[in-house]
Amino acid sequence: MLVAGIGLAVLGSACSAADWSFPRGDAAASGATTAQLPDELAVAWEFNADDAVEATPIVVGDRVYVADVMGKIYCLARSDGQERWRKDFGTGFLASPVIAGDRLVIGDYDGNVYAISASDGEELWTATTDGEISGSAAIYGDKVLVACQDGKLYCFELATGNPVWTYAAEDQIQCSPTIAGDRTFLGGCDAKLHVVDLKTGKADGDALPLEGPTGSTPAVRGDLAILPTHDGSVFAFDWKNKQQLWRYEDPLQAQEYRNSAAISADVAVVSSQRKQVDALDLKTGKRLWRHTLRRFADASPVIAGADVWIPATDGRLLRLALADGTVKWTYEIRGSFVAGVAVTDSELFVADDEGVVRCFRGK
Repeated sequence: MLVAGIGLAVLGSACSAADWSFPRGDAAASGATTAQLPDELAVAWEFNADDAVEATPIVVGDRVYVADVMGKIYCLARSDGQERWRKDFGTGFLASPVIAGDRLVIGDYDGNVYAISASDGEELWTATTDGEISGSAAIYGDKVLVACQDGKLYCFELATGNPVWTYAAEDQIQCSPTIAGDRTFLGGCDAKLHVVDLKTGKADGDALPLEGPTGSTPAVRGDLAILPTHDGSVFAFDWKNKQQLWRYEDPLQAQEYRNSAAISADVAVVSSQRKQVDALDLKTGKRLWRHTLRRFADASPVIAGADVWIPATDGRLLRLALADGTVKWTYEIRGSFVAGVAVTDSELFVADDEGVVRCFRGK
């Protein structure tokens, strides 16, 4: 469904950096970087966590941070994967930590939010919510944002963990908050895209209708917000003007989206539970190409330069051509990839369901 006559003003650009500081590459959750990795990659190092890792590694400076499903956070040396420190909370983490200066912030299964020292793992403060935290926290200035399955978005002081304000949706929120300027974006199980003013904690107008629930993190680029839903729709909104630009649905078989889109200057890439990776024209929503996986991918796709990276549950890490979806390179393990990839200007990091964290570099 294309809304005629609406111009698409897309501002900003994909990041290109030596680090992967956010779970989806940047605060706007674009899932994209302009970094182009070498044609041939090899494993530079491996680290074995105690349990499965379902969250994207975070790469900042000379360190890599990883959280496992049984509640341990690991700090690794970026150069060789050696453990610098670990912290065991005895709970469980589904999402990546975020780094804000000298602090690491993460939420757990039980609704706790922890701030610890990024340098040695010392616990600095703990805050509580009333439900499971499935997504990563977000940082806005001196504030921390945490979305929760109790249907609320919490804002805490970064320094102390003291509450600042709370925004309530009508159902669970399973995504990470996306930040663009002084707004944050939330996809809800209430079938709405919420846009919240970060200065007040109040809604920025009416929430945008999705006609179905979502747990995906919105991807934002300028005035454009892209959000897939559980029932197989991918929505594009001009969020400033509160207008739907287009809606993509597979005309032959309904897809199911449980992860987030990656968006570059011209293309959005989505991956469904029915094993389909689709590239959509960012202006029209028309499908440009499709690649069918052997099994589905839980992890969200990442666009890096001329490539799309897909870690799949069949144990294959695939590198597809952004231009046409053809396979350029694969790496296969015995286990399963559930976590997303982190791509810097010279490396790729990914973890698997057996707790193995790998760093790839050019041969």
